[in-house]
Amino acid sequence: MPFDKIFKIISKNAASRRFCACAFSKNTYNARMPSNASSLPKNRQELINIIDTLRTKNEQLEAKVAWFEEQFHLSRHKLFGASSERNLREQPNLFNEAEAIAEYGPVEEEIRQSIQYERKKPGRKPIPKNIPIERIEYRLPEEEQVCTACGGSMHEMSEELRHEVKLIPAQVKIVQHAKIVYGCRNCEKNGTEVPIRTAKAPRPVIEKGLASPSALAYVMTMKFVDAVTLYRQEKHCARLGIDLSRGVLSNWMLKGSEWLEPIKDLMKERLLAQGILHADETTLQVLKEPGRAAESKSY
Repeated sequence: MPFDKIFKIISKNAASRRFCACAFSKNTYNARMPSNASSLPKNRQELINIIDTLRTKNEQLEAKVAWFEEQFHLSRHKLFGASSERNLREQPNLFNEAEAIAEYGPVEEEIRQSIQYERKKPGRKPIPKNIPIERIEYRLPEEEQVCTACGGSMHEMSEELRHEVKLIPAQVKIVQHAKIVYGCRNCEKNGTEVPIRTAKAPRPVIEKGLASPSALAYVMTMKFVDAVTLYRQEKHCARLGIDLSRGVLSNWMLKGSEWLEPIKDLMKERLLAQGILHADETTLQVLKEPGRAAESKSY
């Protein structure tokens, strides 16, 4: 392959051009490559090996340059950057993903796919099968099950159905856990030391707390899934007849996060094992965060 084509291949993007400026400078080029085209190897396989070596070093230099650029821009932004910037220097690279990971080769043929759309039919959607159905039957009294034409007895021939949704409001009940303590009658009569045994019970979610697993899951789901604030949940609990302040609900959520820590660690491990991650980089400010200034931003 001619050398001019090699340069066209490995200098497609900015990172490759930086590599060319470094790898093919006067000293580096003279040290690693022959001084002129006439002294290049005639063997095709040797030329391919040279190209593979250059590509490998190109990838290594790209990774190093990208890392140093990222560290430089982060440090400069942390020291001198404004509180908010409309356009960060590293942001345009987000749109260069296809060029960065694409391998140079023949262009794939365009694939045409016919997409058929199914029009929405008017009408009510069917009732999900997993929802239980409560059946209420309405029958005629026996004295009315008589034919008005001939006076004969009438039989059931069909039924007319109507469905309605019944929502059951949240209910509150207290679960009392009683661990039975056992003693020995014979030892009590003989005056000897009585061995005492207590039945085992499940470990509470929060020590010396009122929270049950279902209550803790309910509060956290309402907060993070349904976006119901703790203030509104406090009022909701009051309407149900139970007094749970926002402070108590906050402590429940903190304790619940400790129970979910192993799941969070596993999710983080699985995410970091992926090649590419898409994240919501909306910034927010966290007050009283350990080890960080109040003006710093979090994601």
